[in-house]
This record gives sequence, structure tokens and C-alpha cells, in this order.
Amino acid sequence: MPESSVILDALAIQRSLTRIAHEIAERNEHDKEVVLVGIPIGGDHLAARLAKILAGIWKHEVPFGILDTTLHRDDLDQRVAPTVHPTDIPFDVNGKTVVLVDDVLFSGRTTRAAMDALNDFGRPKKIQLAVLVDRGHRELPIKADFVGKNVPTALDEKISLLLTEAGAAQDEVVLKRK
Repeated sequence: MPESSVILDALAIQRSLTRIAHEIAERNEHDKEVVLVGIPIGGDHLAARLAKILAGIWKHEVPFGILDTTLHRDDLDQRVAPTVHPTDIPFDVNGKTVVLVDDVLFSGRTTRAAMDALNDFGRPKKIQLAVLVDRGHRELPIKADFVGKNVPTALDEKISLLLTEAGAAQDEVVLKRK
């Protein structure tokens, strides 16, 4: 039976997102050029939350969208039937600072796939990466610009983000050990 522990509760998730939003605001002085793009499953809900927090900081709406990376992954041949999620980017990314938002940064392969997929929508001025949890074990030279929490893990451990928007009883990040 796998052992699990909560590494971020609802309050810690909210604090991390608030800090990340302030770091995004601090690093991007041209606030009207910033758009958020969430990677399902998890990053899309986090992008929506970050957009609300940033709207409070910048006093204007911050556009956000959803970008599915499934068909740009380099391991498609290893998956029996990949699940494709909807992509919805209702704004022009050309010349914008795009903040990719994901729940957990692990090997870096999802981020690479997201950058490839984003190229189908135009040429951003800059791409930044915000993640709630960085668990290490990078296989590609990818580093997050904004991190909620660094959680060193073993390769056989798994980190799951549970959010009320996705049907969870409460928000939490859980570390599962085999």
C-alpha cells in the first residue's frame, strides 16, 4: 500500500500562487504584454488563479489560455491511447511575454512540448515558466522562472495536485511513495 503525505495544503497553495504572482509582476514591467498559458491537467486551473491574483496587482484583466501538449510530446509512441485536452488560446501570442503555467516540473519534457505547441500560435517575445512544484530529475536543460516549492523526490515517487476545480474535496499537493 503506497504511503502518501500532504506537502502543500490549500493555504500553502494560495500563498505560493500569491508569491509567484508578485514575482511575475516584479519581473515584467510591461504588464499589458503578459499572458498566461496553463498546461492541463493542473496548470490550466493554476493559470486561471494566477490571472485573478495578477489582475488585483495590476488593476486590469490578465489574459489566460489553455495549451494541450499531447501531440507535441516525444513519447507518443510509448502511449497506448493519449488523452488530448482542449486548447483554448483566445489571444495573439505574437510579441507577448507568455508565462507557461504547470503544476509539477519533473523531466522537463512537458515544458519542451509546450514550447513546441506554442510555436503553432505565433512567436512570443519571451517565454517564462511558472510551476507550483519543482521535483527535480530534469532530463532536458529547462529551469522554472517561478517556483512555489522545491520538493526533492525519488524517481519512484509521484506528486499529485488536487484542486476543487477538478473535483477534489480540497486543494492539496500530495507526495506518494511506493
